[in-house]
Amino acid sequence: MNPDLILASSSKYRASLLSRLGLTFKTIAPEIEESRLNNELSFDLVKRLSIEKAQIVNRQSPHSWVIGSDQIAVYNNEVIGKPLTRENAIKQLNCFAGNSIQFITGICLSQQLSNSCFYKQSVTDVQFKNLSLQQIENYLDRDKPFDCAGSFKVESLGISLFEKVSSHDPTSLEGLPLISLCQLFEQAGIDIL
Repeated sequence: MNPDLILASSSKYRASLLSRLGLTFKTIAPEIEESRLNNELSFDLVKRLSIEKAQIVNRQSPHSWVIGSDQIAVYNNEVIGKPLTRENAIKQLNCFAGNSIQFITGICLSQQLSNSCFYKQSVTDVQFKNLSLQQIENYLDRDKPFDCAGSFKVESLGISLFEKVSSHDPTSLEGLPLISLCQLFEQAGIDIL
């Protein structure tokens, strides 16, 4: 059964991941302020934003099941954002070289009509190789990951920057944990098979 499904995101990466499940869905970008609240823990930030994204879109479409997701990268207890520029990406990758960063990805499945809200969180640890400045610059010139937290695209050449990746949900690092999402569908009583 294919539920009336909306992805609360403007991310082409998340839409591409969701399409792997063969479900029909539409996308709506939620209008949301994504700033961290004072003293808000990383895990709480991801949960709050994932749920808010889903519920904002749910207000427009109360009959639909809405998927909200958020992801942050954490390095030395600091949240790492999208680099947006080549210079910032060089700084980020130079810091990460030889070190480990953590990605926290939240996912929410919500339907306003039934007052349902299901949530899961996935954590991925990424160990970077020791990288030279030349390797970093060569990578950035080829992949241009300036709109990606952590300054890499795991679905393409970015995987070459890693020594290892540890996660229970392999698509989590790409931005939408599909194993977790399938578990949320089951909790909601939705059989996607």
